[in-house]
Amino acid sequence: MNTHNPNDFRYRVRRPEDTQMHYERVPLAVRTLSSNTLFQGEHEIGIEHHGALYRLKITRQGKLILNK
Repeated sequence: MNTHNPNDFRYRVRRPEDTQMHYERVPLAVRTLSSNTLFQGEHEIGIEHHGALYRLKITRQGKLILNK
């Protein structure tokens, strides 16, 4: 079962400095691109990173897989 929430990466939990156990969600500055912008109608793209080629694919179930 996949319990990952795609919106969780946009926030950092900050622990208060006092002794109370109250946590605060602080927004992070994360550049976000839509998959439509990246793929432009295709199902696979190549990403060059430090001289290595990675392949980012959309599966039949609509999920993303990154392979080296």
